[in-house]
Amino acid sequence: MNNLTWHQTVLTQSLRSEQKSQKPCVIWFTGLSGSGKSTIANQVEQKLFQLGQHSYLLDGDNIRHGLNADLGFSAEDRVENIRRVGEVSKLFCDAGLIVLSAFISPYEADRAMVRNLMNSGEFIEVFIDTPIEECERRDPKNLYQKARAGEIKDFTGIDSPYEAPKKPEIILKTQHLTPNQAASKVIDYLMVNGNLMP
Repeated sequence: MNNLTWHQTVLTQSLRSEQKSQKPCVIWFTGLSGSGKSTIANQVEQKLFQLGQHSYLLDGDNIRHGLNADLGFSAEDRVENIRRVGEVSKLFCDAGLIVLSAFISPYEADRAMVRNLMNSGEFIEVFIDTPIEECERRDPKNLYQKARAGEIKDFTGIDSPYEAPKKPEIILKTQHLTPNQAASKVIDYLMVNGNLMP
């Protein structure tokens, strides 16, 4: 590392943001498996697209097909999974994009680590607050059933912990909201926060 020097580029985040008429940020969707993270993040991205905004969605399952295909679900691998995604989110944010990152990210320390990578106000934590009973009832991928049967180890909420955010910027209780309503609440926050410029 001693022989590495940071190469300063001419174009800055502020110039890229101005070009796109938006304030870049990382919208971090966290919650249990089946809580609705990916569904809501997809709805938010569609709304941003319709508004002419520039965004990119990083989804937990999709990332594990490529960048993090070498990682499992041990505590150590979960930490590395979020570290890598945090760094990618930071790069996309530096490019002037609105980044939507949908990851269980069960550990509070890992989410804090990603927040600390960003400039002040760039990290927007969205807690998809869905009780585990509801997640199990939905169980779109039959993961809870497999975890209960012992076919999946280290499954969040069953034999691996989930540490709920203490002070997220947004809380979405999906038992009382449709995905479209939940996504609209995120868009409303971005409007008030000044991320979407006229």
